[in-house]
Amino acid sequence: MNIQKHLAIDVGASGGRHILGWLEGGLIRLEEIYRFPNSMTQMDGNLCWDADALFAQIITGLKKCARSGKIPVSVGVDTWGVDFVLLDHKGNRIGHSVAYRDSRTAGMDREVGKCISEPELYARTGIQKQLFNTIYQLMSLKINTPTLLNEAAHLLMTPDYLHYRLCGVNKSEYTNATTTGLVSALEKNWDDDIIARCGYPRGIFSEIVPAGTILGGFTGEVNKAVGFDCTVALPPTHDTGSAFLAVPVRTDRPIYISSGTWSLMGVELPVPITTEASRAANFTNEGGYGYRFRYLKNIMGLWMIQSLRREAGWGISYEELEALSRVSDFDGIIDVNESRFFAPVSMTYAIREACRESGGDEPQSPGDLARCIFRSLAFSYAQTVRELQNLTGKRFDSISITGGGSKNKYLNELTAEACGLPVFAGPAEGTALGNIVSQMIAYGELPDAEAAREAISRSFDIESS
Repeated sequence: MNIQKHLAIDVGASGGRHILGWLEGGLIRLEEIYRFPNSMTQMDGNLCWDADALFAQIITGLKKCARSGKIPVSVGVDTWGVDFVLLDHKGNRIGHSVAYRDSRTAGMDREVGKCISEPELYARTGIQKQLFNTIYQLMSLKINTPTLLNEAAHLLMTPDYLHYRLCGVNKSEYTNATTTGLVSALEKNWDDDIIARCGYPRGIFSEIVPAGTILGGFTGEVNKAVGFDCTVALPPTHDTGSAFLAVPVRTDRPIYISSGTWSLMGVELPVPITTEASRAANFTNEGGYGYRFRYLKNIMGLWMIQSLRREAGWGISYEELEALSRVSDFDGIIDVNESRFFAPVSMTYAIREACRESGGDEPQSPGDLARCIFRSLAFSYAQTVRELQNLTGKRFDSISITGGGSKNKYLNELTAEACGLPVFAGPAEGTALGNIVSQMIAYGELPDAEAAREAISRSFDIESS
């Protein structure tokens, strides 16, 4: 029997991986082919992604597929949102791929506010205010480096750029486009009025297409480099969009958490909620698979744990931090969504400072620091459950956690206790799975998202807390 394999290239802030997926006997099988590091680095005074190195890693993973004789019929790339690259009229990248944690957007909310008020912007796009949103990054370019913007012929979100490098087709995938803060929630297309009022060149924004769109085969250059041809099939290119697609539904009214560098917590809705109450609570309506909406809140997430490990010289594992936090008796709680935790020089110092300012004890050991983070995340999750119920008018009956953070049993237990709801954890490879099943749907191997979630539920163990 000829089994078609699909390749998910899932790229996150700390690394990426090439994962093959296929259907076998009604079950989804996965095989990791290649894993590579990714990080932000200083370039000409900005914190940037190395776009060329990132694409080189993608090519390396594709070559490994060829060497192993495991050739996919299709491939799709997912990454984080909001970041982009600019191309000139010849299709060459101009400038760097500046990262969302760079400080260039400081004060840009005030500049955008001169063009459109925050309440109106939210009512039209449904996207929560985050200072790193694309709309603010573009304002920084317009004010501080206008030459770049004037020279640009195309703006491509990070995964759209990587797809362009693979197949030469210039399109904007819907789920990632919505993170710009420039897409109409109702029309599901670029909001020309917002773009004009901000003074951005309309011509740089490519046609928006949905996940499941087939772009075409590799360019001749890529084909020659990797030794085979392959079809680029768009997944939900925003990693959370792919992760939400992969959550197996265990109850009638679940809340989802995509747990990784960020904790993206929310529900799937057929229509957006763009009320003033929703804006005040800082919820966002990001595009999801099938033009549904991921109504969610961005919570700081395991970035804080990743930072602790980095500051310790990577000498302690995630498993060790979890074990140490279980035996710690530190009881302090912080607001994990404070801006001080976004990109601190020292996460350890930032946490201790927050505890000290609240009048509590300062965590000393790695276990104390990790326990403080885990308990604070669970507390934030519980607050978000209450907000979701108030804003949607619905009562929810479970929490489903997918992504790498779903493997943290201690955090899952704290979440169940704080929220008063059963927690279902897994699969850990949720983002790659969502990427893969969207390709399977595009190829007719699965009929729709519901069938994909049922197949995932059959294929992977889900732990409960």
